[in-house]
Parts: sequence; C-alpha cells; structure tokens
Amino acid sequence: GIEKKKFKGDRSPRPSRVLHLCRIPRGATEAEVISLGIPFGKVTNLLMLKGKRQAFLEMASEEAAVTMMNYYTPTTPQLRSRPVYIQYSNHRELKTDNLPNRSRSQAALQAVNSVQARSLTTTSALGADGGLCPSSVLRVIVENLFYPVTLEVLFEIFSKFGSVLKIITFTKNDQFQALLQYADPMNAYNAKIALDGQSIYTGCCTLHIDFSKLANLKVRYNNDKSRDFTRHDLPSSDGHPALEPPTAAAFGLPVPVVPVALGSVAVPPSGMSGQMTVTGATGIPGNSVLLVSNLNPEAITPHGLFILFGVYGDVHRVKIMFKKKESALVQMADATQAQLAISHLNGQRLYGRVLHATFSKHRTVQLPREGEDNHGLTKDYSHSPLHRFKKPGSKNFQNIFPPSDTLHLSNIPTSVTVDEMKNLFANTGSTVKAFRFFQKDYKMALIRLGSVEEALQALIELHNHDLGEKHHLRISFSKSTI
Repeated sequence: GIEKKKFKGDRSPRPSRVLHLCRIPRGATEAEVISLGIPFGKVTNLLMLKGKRQAFLEMASEEAAVTMMNYYTPTTPQLRSRPVYIQYSNHRELKTDNLPNRSRSQAALQAVNSVQARSLTTTSALGADGGLCPSSVLRVIVENLFYPVTLEVLFEIFSKFGSVLKIITFTKNDQFQALLQYADPMNAYNAKIALDGQSIYTGCCTLHIDFSKLANLKVRYNNDKSRDFTRHDLPSSDGHPALEPPTAAAFGLPVPVVPVALGSVAVPPSGMSGQMTVTGATGIPGNSVLLVSNLNPEAITPHGLFILFGVYGDVHRVKIMFKKKESALVQMADATQAQLAISHLNGQRLYGRVLHATFSKHRTVQLPREGEDNHGLTKDYSHSPLHRFKKPGSKNFQNIFPPSDTLHLSNIPTSVTVDEMKNLFANTGSTVKAFRFFQKDYKMALIRLGSVEEALQALIELHNHDLGEKHHLRISFSKSTI
C-alpha cells in the first residue's frame, strides 16, 4: 500500500550490513527480530526502538545483509502474523555501547547465536541437499501431554515464525503428533531452532521437532484435526463448510493454567478459558479432591456428578454431604484433571443453580466403614468402565471442550432415526433446536439444545444410555455448533 511505498522510497540507501526494520508488532521480542536474520548469517548487533516500532539489525557481513534483502524484497517477512518492512540503513555499523537496553539485546544475541551454532550441523545433515532449510514441513511430537494441545494452539505458537499454510494432527504410537507446513523453509528452520525441546505449558506438553521428508501436505478436510489455511472451500469431515481461519483472539483454550514455559512465544493468557487460581478458594491448589457446592439437592446424585465431572477427567469417588446435601466432594484421578474440571464447570448453571467448584481441604474422599449406612451418598468409581482418560494419549484428551449448548453424540446404532434421537433428548426436558448426523459416519451426530444448562443436564441423564444392539450412547461437549 501507500505506507509500504513511502517506506521503501524511490532512492533506496546503498547496501549496508545494517538493516532498518519498520512496523515491528507491539510486544515482539529481541529474539523474534533476530530470528529474521539468522538464516542468512550471524547477527552481530541489534537496536530496538520499541516506541517507534522500529529496529536496526547488524549482520556480520554486507554479503549476508544483501542476501537477506534479496530474499525479503519479493517476500515480505512476518512477525506475529504481521508484515515487517526492511531496507538498508544509512548506518555502516551500529554503536550501542552506551544505550540503556544494550544488555538485553546482547543477551538475546548471545542466546540465539549459540542455539544457531549448535543447530547448524544437525540441520545441514537433515537436508537432502546439505542446505540449512531442507523442508518447509515440520513433524511435531508432543510429549508429556497433560493438557490437550489443539490445532489452534499449534497454529498460534508456530505462526509467530511465519505463515503457516497447513496443519494435520494425529495420534501415533500413543503420541500426539502434527505435520505443519510453512510458506517458506526458512520459517520452518526458525521455528525448529526456537521451539524444539520447549514446553508449551510449564513442565508438560514438550515439543520435539524434526524436518519432515514430505515436501507438501495434502489436506482433504478443514476441521479440528486438519486445516488448509489457503483453501477455505474445503469441507469438514462431515460434509459441512470449514471453520473460519483462526485468529489468536478467537480461541479459548481448554487449559486452566497460564503457559509460561515458552516465554515470548507461548500462547498469551488472554486466550485462556480459565485460570489456575480460583478466587476465594480455601482448599489446596494441586489437590485432586474438589469441593462442589450450591448444588440442587432435589436433583443431583453421586452418579450425576460422576458423569458430569467425568467429561474433564476420571472421577474415582463422589461423596454428597449427609447434613448439607447441596455440597459434595469429587475425587479426580489427579490434580491436573481437577484443575480442568474447575476451569470448565465452576460457574455453570445446573438444575436451576449456579454450581461452584474449588479445591477441597481433603486429600481423599473417605469411603464408609463396612456395615455403615451412608444412604447411597458416597460412591467409589475407581474401576468404572466409563472412565474416558484411562489410556495414555487417548484421543479423548484432544476432545475436551467447554460446556456448550451443542453436544457431540457417538456410538449410535445405524437403525436409530433422527426423530428417535430428538425424542430421546426431548423426554429429558430439553428443547431440541437442531440435530444432524455426520454424513461420513452415521454413528455420530451433533445436537443443539435450548441452553448450556439443558446440555449439561442431558449429558448427565443420557451419557451411556442403552440404545439397543449393544450400543451405549457416548456424549461430550462439541466445539462446533449447528
């Protein structure tokens, strides 16, 4: 546009090893700016003018700067999915000795250059032609998967290094993996250097990144598992239009803690659906036992709490208080699942009341002594076949979504009709707004009810419902709507 032409000008400065960068995105770090230069050679100095959204980058040689300019002139580089404009500076070198932020820039330079030096040998060996950028396609393995890592999370993290064209996610050998294609091999190179070995969230979800042997990814569907960001006309797997291209602000992540392990490239807290700390919590954060209060004692049962909280983890024990039946203790398999449950269920309306969930002071739910009558208020579900997350790396970890008015149904016998499914939900008191079988798989469907509260209650009443032909209905919250 006009701004770009004005910046580039008709009289470009003569080549210099110092490059002038304009329109740096707010919040961009020194390391991110340096990453634009490292594929072309060593970066020797940096001056960030954050107030003006500008920077000066000094390369080790004029030849490296010329190579970088020749590359970026037809292909505008991006930081944080925004274009950055580059031209030669009138300066021959940068003198930053007396500047206040010099130490920060030098620390970033030292860190990036040391990582680059360690990575060059490995990267060269991976390239078929011995080059530094063997492929624009990365293979990403996520280890220690405590929290769900969705396609949107990957898009947001990897987009900071350039335009992501395509992503395919899958589970192989009980490991969550992804293939991710950039517009340019250098974007892939920079992402690998910066992210390999990093954890998305503190202490878990560690990324292991290699270059793929594939030159191009073929994406057939735009859905939660695969996306071609250059083809918005592709159908989703059930024959309906694809989701809109993701933007950072559009996704609430189903994770209750702020990711800090990736530092400047981590997903920002604004994208979170909940926080780890719960206002007013008197219990112990990191505990696996939850205190659930403000329940409707006329409607709630231990089984109902088991089914509802079981959407976000494996419930081992439930105890409804004998003298205070609007309160209950729910023991999850571990603290991570307890945090997920708090994140998604605290504040939801259930049977006419707003449910409160927080950490309990108790470390375990005590079972009644043998012969003691507990009026059926304490139940042990440790060995229940209905646990969703027993198997490590289960696909259910990828399908954890906040409560919504749309439910995902599966394990439906092919003989069951649309009207029969609608009537099943209507008989629980729900208002059925829409229903649709998946075109590719009639064992699955989406149903939209009158409210989130109706969906919560229908899930409690109908999950594992016997539909005949040895089929028990499976229900979870859907990310999409109909």
